Amino acid sequence: MKLLSAHKKFIEELRSEGKSEATVVAYSTDIEQLLSFLAEREIENTEDIKVEPIVSFMKDLEKKNYTPKSISRKTNAVRTFIKYLAKNGYMKEDISSQIKHPKFEINAPRILTKMEYRALRDASRNDIRSYTIIELLLQTGITISELAGIELKDIEIKGDTGNLFIPKRNSKMERTVPLNKAAVEAINNYIEKGRPKIEGSFDNLFITKTGKPMLIRNIRSTIDRFFRIAGIEKAKVNDLRHTFVAHHLENGVSISYLAKVAGHKRESTTEKYLEYINKPERMDKTELGIL
Repeated sequence: MKLLSAHKKFIEELRSEGKSEATVVAYSTDIEQLLSFLAEREIENTEDIKVEPIVSFMKDLEKKNYTPKSISRKTNAVRTFIKYLAKNGYMKEDISSQIKHPKFEINAPRILTKMEYRALRDASRNDIRSYTIIELLLQTGITISELAGIELKDIEIKGDTGNLFIPKRNSKMERTVPLNKAAVEAINNYIEKGRPKIEGSFDNLFITKTGKPMLIRNIRSTIDRFFRIAGIEKAKVNDLRHTFVAHHLENGVSISYLAKVAGHKRESTTEKYLEYINKPERMDKTELGIL
């Protein structure tokens, strides 16, 4: 099969599996880069793919000064593509395991101090939607893509607290995340005073003035703007998730419970944060909340 045709089918399968559009676009771009490299070497059919030219592609990325982290992401895309080709009979052999990730150091997670995350809240307090977005990310530890996908039906409020249902998506299993008083107050205030009341608007919690769902990139740029306003340097959206996990471990929340709430596949992922915090007393609490 022609590689261009296989690429198209691969992207169609990613979408059918429910991958986020950001993931689909990233995979598509990475595979296009590989196919362009192979085409220059007159490799245009799936059955002609060998390990050697793919290794050469990775080395070429190094020469072009791509970071190890970026090369690792592209390696993951290529391996997934190769597995797809082999699974569907477009290649005789699955050579994905022979394609190795580059070695690189993983930086310590950026964990906001109490002064920083309080400054972030204060900076956004007069913007109801932005404040609610930041409060939810801090109080629940969900990812930005999960936040963008929240629909009104996913929220269950009982008095001062509640629950947020996160459906199965990509590699993460479905889970229920508790909502504390601060999160519930922010949500109620936004729905009452900040969420546009437009007939025919989407069911997403966070929508634009025209009733359309907020895009992930717009949510990210909004939070980045308030990082700047609050004077918080070298911070990214995912650092709110790091802060959520680290804060609760430091306050003695059970690792197994926290792993389930955060959607970590393995408890070892949650345990790694113990390296970056003051060692907590082993209390195995289950109360969640950023103060």
